[in-house]
Amino acid sequence: MANQGVDEVYILWCSEGMSCDGDTVSITAASQPSLEDVVLGLIPGLPKVHLHNKVLAYSLGGDEFMEPFFKAARGELDAPFVFVMEGSIPNENINGEGFWSSMGNHPDTGEPITIPQWLDWLAPKAWAVVAIGTCATYGGIHAMAGNPTGCMGLADYLGWDYRSQAGLPVVNVPGCPVQPDNFMETLLWLLYHAAGMAPVIPLDDKLRPTWLFGKTVHEGCDRAGYYEQGDFALDYNSPKCQVKIGCWGPVVNCNVPKRGWMSGIGGCPNVGGICIGCTMPGFPDKFMPFMDEPSGAALSSRIIRQYGGLIRTLRSITNNTVNEEPKWRHNKAELTTGYDPRYIP
Repeated sequence: MANQGVDEVYILWCSEGMSCDGDTVSITAASQPSLEDVVLGLIPGLPKVHLHNKVLAYSLGGDEFMEPFFKAARGELDAPFVFVMEGSIPNENINGEGFWSSMGNHPDTGEPITIPQWLDWLAPKAWAVVAIGTCATYGGIHAMAGNPTGCMGLADYLGWDYRSQAGLPVVNVPGCPVQPDNFMETLLWLLYHAAGMAPVIPLDDKLRPTWLFGKTVHEGCDRAGYYEQGDFALDYNSPKCQVKIGCWGPVVNCNVPKRGWMSGIGGCPNVGGICIGCTMPGFPDKFMPFMDEPSGAALSSRIIRQYGGLIRTLRSITNNTVNEEPKWRHNKAELTTGYDPRYIP
């Protein structure tokens, strides 16, 4: 199936993990491509897409909404499906007498069906499995130290050696919430791959798309020049580098400063916010407390202050020089440009 083009694809989207539905809301702002363009078949070469997401569904839930999920679990869908997981996966082995999270009721028993049960049914049959948002990719907020749910990311539950029907590992698109175009671009690649028109999606060792998460926030940040000059903001009203007030941008893999958030506008450092590392597997625990200078940054910023101070001084001298017009631009009775007419007959 991995090498054969298909004409139709189902997208079964479960946001019933430990989730706020923020990723679903976020992708409604996507424009490269938009979700509407994908679902309406306006992009050449894509398979026909059947989207089933509770927030974006036409139905009001119930049996009509749940039927494609049950069909997929029974292997009765008439086309391959991409399973999208939103929200972290709770450990239902430690749920006491209840359950942490569920979707729908079992047709035989009437009991709620837990998210791990759905994963056990659907993941082995899925053409591809995508984790959207940091909760689904690495556990996120719900998996932080001291939580009672034992939450984890999708690859933690399925195994980092999991492979789908297409031979793909879990595809992680982190972000809290996910940057909308990052997810839609990833989905677009998978759909073209399903159609036989794209190679296997390139992922890093954390299963993130390499072209989206191969650089750091710092490398694409408008404020990076201030860091190089050792010129740091001391409060949130400054346009300068925010490392001293808590920004983790120099070490976080994310493209938001370059891409913006909606239609190229916004993104955390672009609008005065610090980077708190929400696309990283160690989030949030390894990046707290958020408003303090990051560990390790004190030494590097002290070093860059000395280097940057010298650079700023030298550049200031050069700036003063090139910020003046040449002296031969005047309205006097003599020509002082250095023009030499000796080659003119």
